[in-house]
Amino acid sequence: MPFSSLKDPVDLARAFAVIEAAWSDLKDSIPEDRWEAERTRLAYLVASFTPLALDENDLKRNILLRFRERDHSN
Repeated sequence: MPFSSLKDPVDLARAFAVIEAAWSDLKDSIPEDRWEAERTRLAYLVASFTPLALDENDLKRNILLRFRERDHSN
């Protein structure tokens, strides 16, 4: 469970909002047969970056950069 490490209700709400917003930006660029795996990867990234984020915009920007970084390193 990616978000089980988040104890602060504000962080948890931020994480849920950002995963939905980031997934909306990414979904169309991912083959449908990879959606579950890539959304899970996204959730773990969101969980790990949430405590470090200044706000939702900062979190989403960093998540998208990190998510796409792996795609371009292959």
